Amino acid sequence: MSPSSNVMVLYTGGTIGMQASANGLAPASGFEARMREQLVGQPVPAWQFQEMTPLIDSANMTPAYWQRLRTAVIDAVDQGCDGVLILHGTDTLAYSAAAMSFQLLGLPAPVVFTGSMLPAGVPDSDAWENVSGALQSLGNGLPAGVHLHFHGALMAPTRCAKIRSFGRNPFAALNRQGGVTRAESIPRSLDYRQPKSLANVGVLPLVPGIGAAQLDAVIGSGIQALILECFGSGTGPSDNPDFLASLQRARDQGVVVVAITQCHEGGVELDVYEAGSRLRGVGVLSGGGMTREAAFGKLNALIGAGLAKAEIRCLVETNLCGELG
Repeated sequence: MSPSSNVMVLYTGGTIGMQASANGLAPASGFEARMREQLVGQPVPAWQFQEMTPLIDSANMTPAYWQRLRTAVIDAVDQGCDGVLILHGTDTLAYSAAAMSFQLLGLPAPVVFTGSMLPAGVPDSDAWENVSGALQSLGNGLPAGVHLHFHGALMAPTRCAKIRSFGRNPFAALNRQGGVTRAESIPRSLDYRQPKSLANVGVLPLVPGIGAAQLDAVIGSGIQALILECFGSGTGPSDNPDFLASLQRARDQGVVVVAITQCHEGGVELDVYEAGSRLRGVGVLSGGGMTREAAFGKLNALIGAGLAKAEIRCLVETNLCGELG
């Protein structure tokens, strides 16, 4: 937890630096000058600035962009930076921060994500308090790994989500539990220096009456893994043989299916109810207390690392960076 004294700021766009355009607020260049003017005299560590290309509204974030972000973080640390601040739009910030937690396993420096709900410079904006607060946190010293800072609070990205579309506190830590097997060591292929390829991960929330046709359509779309958002502690339509057969086909085709809960609190325990144990019986894995954001980021990293299917299936249920704890 050594204090950071040379921070790289990576600006991806998002609300924090948006300015008015003919079609509404849009990401804009020139944020470094505004930031330097605002932070004059404030007790923050020395920082450098890099504008990512392209600048985006975070609704347009993609796993491919994560790859560029990962490379930028590694380059910054290799060039002597001892901390990284990523400015990011709030809509997909929790997804990106969770994904980077897995993409940067083993990185010997802290990375902090922040953004704002209102653009810098508008009345009552939260932009500068979040920027200065995140930099001060780095200056005070943070453990290596990825963090989310917003409105004075530090959160673990693999344990939180955006739960509000308004106000100064859009993010909250979720009380998710279940699955506590911890990895004794991180596989070499998951180390932050190892390249990761893009993966194709799908998400399907269960609703009453969902049938095999919908599941088949998702599985047949070419995905390599599927996050199945189940009811309660991990239940689904277990009395529908076609639905179960579809899940079994997914397993046979090498698609990794992971069950998480739709509930805000708790987690998946597939062996509690028959409706859950039947899912386990056709190859569905338990996502424990993983959030959707954490499960999505984890599967992208595991598949992108080129691991064997058996190892991926084992690591899904293994705690790598707090996502299951």
